Amino acid sequence: MYSSGSLSGRARPALPLGPSACARPLGTHAAGDFHKGEEDKGRNQRGFTLMLAALIASVTLALGTSIFALAQKELTLSSVGRDSQFAFYAADTGAECALYWDMRFQLFPTTTATTKNLTCDNEAKTTTVLNVDGDIVSSFEFEPNGYCAKVSVTKSNTNPRTKIHVDGYNTSCANVESSSRALERSVDLTY
Repeated sequence: MYSSGSLSGRARPALPLGPSACARPLGTHAAGDFHKGEEDKGRNQRGFTLMLAALIASVTLALGTSIFALAQKELTLSSVGRDSQFAFYAADTGAECALYWDMRFQLFPTTTATTKNLTCDNEAKTTTVLNVDGDIVSSFEFEPNGYCAKVSVTKSNTNPRTKIHVDGYNTSCANVESSSRALERSVDLTY
C-alpha cells in the first residue's frame, strides 16, 4: 500500500495501525500484556497454595492418626492394668479367707478326705476334697465383689505342711472360660 499524500512526491508505504503496529523495545509490555502476566502469576500462586494446603492437611492427618493410635494403646494398657488389679484382689481375698479358716478353725482336713462348710465374703461354700498321693486337697470357689477366686488348700505330712494356692480372675466364675478378656493372677501361701 502506498500513500499518495507525500510532500516529496514519492510514495511511501503506509504503516498499519493497531497494538501490534509498534515494535516494542525489550522489557516493555503493552497494557494487555500486564494483565495477562498477572493472570498467569495468579494461576501459578493458586496452584502453589493448593499444593501447600494439601501438604499441611496430610501432615495434620498423619499427626492426628498417630496421636489417636497412641491414645488407643494407652487406653488398652490402662484397662489391662485395672483388670489385673481386680484379678489380684480376688486372689488375695481367697487366700485370706482360706488362711482365716485354717488358722482360726483348722477347717481343712489333714488325714481323711472330708468336705467342710465355710463362709467367704458372705457366701456359704462347701469344699471339694481329694486325696492326691497321700496329700489332702480341699478346694472351693467364690466371687468376692463379683470376681472369681478359685481356692485350693493342700495338707501334707511333709514340710511345708500347708499350701494355699488361689487363682483370681477379673470376671465372674461362670465367665472365666468363655471371656476373651479374662485375666488370671495367682497367690501362693506355704507354711
